[in-house]
Amino acid sequence: MKRYIGNKFLLVVLVVATLISCNKKSRTHSELTGWKFNDPTYGGFTANTNYAGQKAPPGMVLIEGGTFTMGSVQDDIMFDWNTTPTKQQIRSFYMDEAEVTNLEYLFYLQYLEKVYPPADDNYRKIYQSALPDTLVWRESLGFNELLTESYLRHPSYSDYPVVGVSWLQAIEYCKWRTDRVNEKILMDKGVLKSLFDMDSVTVEGKNRFDTGAYLANPDLLFDGNEDIYGRGLPDPNDRSRSKKKSRKERKAEAEAGNSDIDESVDDDGGKKSRRRDKKADQGFTGRHVKISDGLLAQRFRLPTEAEWEYAAKADIENREYNTIRGRKKYSWNGRYTRDETRRNGGDQMANFKQGKGDYSGLAGWSNDGADITIQVKSYDSNAFGLYDMSGNVAEWVADVYRPIVDNAANDFNYFRGNVFKKPLIDEEGKVVVVDYNSIEFDTLDNGKIVPKDLPGSIKYVPITKSDAFMRPNYEKADNVAINDGDLASTKNYYKDFEDGEEGDIPRMYNSPQTPKQIGESGLIIQQYDTKKRTTLISDQTRVYKGGSWKDRAYWLDPSQRRYLPEYMATNYIGFRCATDKLGAMSYKRRRKEPKR
Repeated sequence: MKRYIGNKFLLVVLVVATLISCNKKSRTHSELTGWKFNDPTYGGFTANTNYAGQKAPPGMVLIEGGTFTMGSVQDDIMFDWNTTPTKQQIRSFYMDEAEVTNLEYLFYLQYLEKVYPPADDNYRKIYQSALPDTLVWRESLGFNELLTESYLRHPSYSDYPVVGVSWLQAIEYCKWRTDRVNEKILMDKGVLKSLFDMDSVTVEGKNRFDTGAYLANPDLLFDGNEDIYGRGLPDPNDRSRSKKKSRKERKAEAEAGNSDIDESVDDDGGKKSRRRDKKADQGFTGRHVKISDGLLAQRFRLPTEAEWEYAAKADIENREYNTIRGRKKYSWNGRYTRDETRRNGGDQMANFKQGKGDYSGLAGWSNDGADITIQVKSYDSNAFGLYDMSGNVAEWVADVYRPIVDNAANDFNYFRGNVFKKPLIDEEGKVVVVDYNSIEFDTLDNGKIVPKDLPGSIKYVPITKSDAFMRPNYEKADNVAINDGDLASTKNYYKDFEDGEEGDIPRMYNSPQTPKQIGESGLIIQQYDTKKRTTLISDQTRVYKGGSWKDRAYWLDPSQRRYLPEYMATNYIGFRCATDKLGAMSYKRRRKEPKR
C-alpha cells in the first residue's frame, strides 16, 4: 500500500514538472513552429515572455464582470418607463474608487496653463475651455456667492468632488489622464526623460507627451528630438548587445572610444575599469515601448451607463452560488437610507436631500455631515470598494440618452454612442499631428468655444463607407442613432424612399394640420405642418446616473437615469474614470460556498 502511494506521488510530481517545463518552453519558443523569441539568430522576433498581468491603475479598483438586470427600479413615481429591465453581460473593468476631486482637477488645469499658456493667443481658448463653471452655485433666491469663489480652489474643498464640469470637459480630462499616467510609466522605466527638467527642450503646445503619437511613431514627439529619450528596452536585433564580448574585444573598443568600459592603470600599476556613460555618446539605445510589451496603461474614459449601474449595484455581495438573493434598492444592502447596525444605528448612509429644506438633518443628530457636497470616501464603500455611488454628486456616463435601452439590440456590454474613427493620413502617408496652425474649434450651443483636438495629438476622422464595406458588424462611422431615430428606423422609411416622390423625407415629428376648406367649391387642402420641432433628447444629450446632495432618496437607486446636454454643467454632477480590464475577468479563481 505504501509503495502504491509512493508511486502515485512520484507520478504527480512528474506530471507537474512536465507541465512546468512545457509552459517554460512555450514562453521562450513559438509553440507551433519551434522558433525562439527574442533571439537574433532567429530574426529577433520579440515577445513579452515575462508578462505578469495588468496592474490596477492608480486610484482604481477592479470590477469583476458578470451578468445583471439593468434597470427595473422598485419605484417609478415618474412613470416615464425609461428603466425597463434588460439582462446584460458586463466585461470586467477598472473604475475610480471615488469621484475626481477639486485637487486632481486643479492639477489638470495647472498642466494646461503651463503647456498651453493662456497669455498666448494660440492657446488661450484651450485653457478656458477646461475651466469648470463656478457660477453653477448661484441661485436667484439664495446666497451662495462665496461658493463661486472658493469651492474649486480653496484647500478646504480639495478632496471634494469637482462640479461645474460638462460631459465634454470630463471626456477631455480622461484623455489627458491617459497621457500623464503613461508618461510616468516611461519615465520610471528610463525610456523617457523628465521633460520639465530639461534645458534643451520646452514643453509647450504640440511639444508634449501624447500616448497615441508615441505609439504611432516616437519621432512624432518634439519633432523627432531624441534628447527626450533615455535608454530603451533591450533590443534582440542589436547584435552588439546580444552576445558577450571577450576581454580583447572590449579593450579594442575602449581604445577606439566605442565601449562603455574605460580601462586605465591604477596607482599600483594594475588595471582598473571605469564605466563610461555610453548613453551620452550614442544617444537613445535599445528599442521603444510597444503595445505588445504590456507596459502602458489602457485609455481612460467615462464608464458606460451599463458599467456604472452594474458597479453601483454591486450584487456580488448578495450572490449565492450562481444566483442573486433579493433586490438592492441602493448601492448598499437594505431598504432604508439609515445604518441598521448597532454601532452606527440611525446614521445616514449617504449625502442627499432628506426633505423640503432639509439637506443634512438636525445639528448634532441624524446629520449626514454636509449641506452641499462632502469629502469623498466619507461613507463606507460598496461591495466592489467604490465610494459615493449613491449620493454626494451624480455622475456623467459615456452614453447618449434614449428613453429605452433595447435588449434586443445588444445584451453584451451595451453602449450607445459609438462613432468609429481612424487616424488622418496626409499625402506623404504620414500620420497627421495637430499643431496650433491646424487646430480646429467648435462653438457650442451655449456659446463656449472648445478645441476639437489638442496640439500634439493625432488627428482622427470618421471612417468612410469603403472602410466599412462588407462588414457584418457595422456599416457606418456614426452609430449614435442606430435603430432609434436614424433614417432607417423611421416609420415611413420604405414609403418615402420606395413609393414616394423624389425629395420626400421622413415625417417622424410632423403631424397633419387641420384640413383647410378653400372657397365655395369646398376644396379641402391637406398638408403637413412646416413647424420645426425640437426635443431635449438629441444625439448631444448624455446620461448621468446616481443621486446627489441636491436629490431626494428616490434618485439614489442606481437604476435611475437622467439626461442633460453634453455642454451643460451643474453644481450636483461630477464624474469618475474607468478603463478596460485585459485578459482574465478576475485575478481569483471561483471559490466554494461556505456551508450554511
